[in-house]
Amino acid sequence: MINTYHRVGHGPHAVIVLHGWFGDAHAFAPMEAALDGGAFSYVFMDCRGYGGMRGAVGDYSLDEVARDALALADALAFATFSVVGHSMGGMALERLALLAPLRLRKLVAVAPVPSCGVALDGAARQLFLDASGSVQARRAIIDRSTGGRLPAAWLDCKAQYSWESSDQAAFAAYFLAWSGTDFSGEVMRAACALPLLALVGQHDPRFDADLMRRTYLAWYPQARLEVLANAGHYPMNETPLALAASIEAFLTEKD
Repeated sequence: MINTYHRVGHGPHAVIVLHGWFGDAHAFAPMEAALDGGAFSYVFMDCRGYGGMRGAVGDYSLDEVARDALALADALAFATFSVVGHSMGGMALERLALLAPLRLRKLVAVAPVPSCGVALDGAARQLFLDASGSVQARRAIIDRSTGGRLPAAWLDCKAQYSWESSDQAAFAAYFLAWSGTDFSGEVMRAACALPLLALVGQHDPRFDADLMRRTYLAWYPQARLEVLANAGHYPMNETPLALAASIEAFLTEKD
């Protein structure tokens, strides 16, 4: 089985893009017009249970996402490629770097969940658990993760998009996967030498610069951090042109 995807560009530098918990392969649509299709081939993949992969059977783990991405790269004959991962896609990106480090060129982790997972307790955990069956819980999470500063109509739209583009069972399973998985010990032992850019939004209350310094910048010798002004957890929606510019500036640097 090859995961559904859509492609932007046919350039020589292949890039597989992994969406987050509230997304699907089209979650990056607001920035796609700004991408350089002459230099890059961007392939936006649906995780199992999302978008064109709704109804797909799986265990909905981050290891599965990484292996599906690798199978897609094989199907597209990408000998080498870079990876962009947003939120839970950032954790899958780290798994992929462990599975096939010699196939990868560069890593771009956007507001990523680190490979140690994220501990949530009490009311916060319950809200995230409720989100699989409640569009209002999803809206509340989106509002908090963007700093409580965005228009109500956009919050409604983002939550509804998530509701319509994901299977509830997959959505629930992925939360347990990205919050409870911890393979950071493997990452530290691997001492991955791939160039990595960690991009976080200025208004993201949880996946912030401090968390990146304790995780990605501590574990990846060639990692660096960039904070996107006027963005929260969804810079592809909040500041799409700035996000596209940062990604491509990093990818075009000499290896």
